[in-house]
Amino acid sequence: MARAGLTTERLIRAGAELADEVGFEHVTISALARRFGVKVASLYSHLKSSQDLKTGIALLALEELADRVADALAGRAGKDALAAFAAAYRDYAREHPGRYAAARFRLDPETAAASAGVRHAQMTRAILRGYDIAEPDQTHAVRMLGGVFHGYVDLELSGGFSHTPVDPDESWSWMVDSLDTLLRNRTTP
Repeated sequence: MARAGLTTERLIRAGAELADEVGFEHVTISALARRFGVKVASLYSHLKSSQDLKTGIALLALEELADRVADALAGRAGKDALAAFAAAYRDYAREHPGRYAAARFRLDPETAAASAGVRHAQMTRAILRGYDIAEPDQTHAVRMLGGVFHGYVDLELSGGFSHTPVDPDESWSWMVDSLDTLLRNRTTP
């Protein structure tokens, strides 16, 4: 093992690269072993299973994405923060489609609570404070933003907007502007 330089961290990073190349759903310990030119059994001292590998990739992706969003949000508020937040997600998904898919991998509650997923929600809530949205509407807004951004990015990555001459970037800007207007004008029923 030492001659191959294999560590859990190196395997997870290689798994993340593999996910970007072939799709997260195709990442397995067998595929990873082929990448390193070792037997599958060699990896079991670092990873328990493909589930363990996928969890590691998901945690890495959540951390990378949270760091990117935090950098994008620095010093911004209101619509600027909303647009920066949205762009960071979209750019990450475009650059790392497999990792982006991994960021949506279902984690057990304990692992999820200790993950960077918590930071994502906190950053979304920080943006929403600028719109003066209180609970329970704040939770609804967090879910709405996540659903809208993810839905758009998922459709875009799968070619869902290739059938029309309208530039997806124009639609993206229109969507962010509309969300800003909605959040600024939201009143509690």
